Amino acid sequence: MRTLCASTLLGEFFVIGFAGLVAMRTSDLPAATVWSVSGAAMLLCLLLCGMLTRKGGVQLGWALQLALVISGFVVPTMFFLGACFGGLWWASVHFGRKVDEAKAARARLGTEPDTA
Repeated sequence: MRTLCASTLLGEFFVIGFAGLVAMRTSDLPAATVWSVSGAAMLLCLLLCGMLTRKGGVQLGWALQLALVISGFVVPTMFFLGACFGGLWWASVHFGRKVDEAKAARARLGTEPDTA
């Protein structure tokens, strides 16, 4: 699960940065406000990559997804992109857990997957 979720978060890192550039041009917010919020969200993406296996890491990821959708009030395209990343986050968590369960079951049986 960690690999899939971290990949999603890294994609979000770049999207948030680009959304910050758009917000600077299209909104009436001061640049310092835009970059404070964008920078905090980008930092959260990076920190969450390391926190995914800890308690509350996935829930913080969900909060980030919600914040991305809400950012659509500043940059309207983020409604769509936030929804897309929310779907990717769900898929990363859902299918990542299935992969982890399959790996654990295989380890209990003592079999290794074929690498050839």
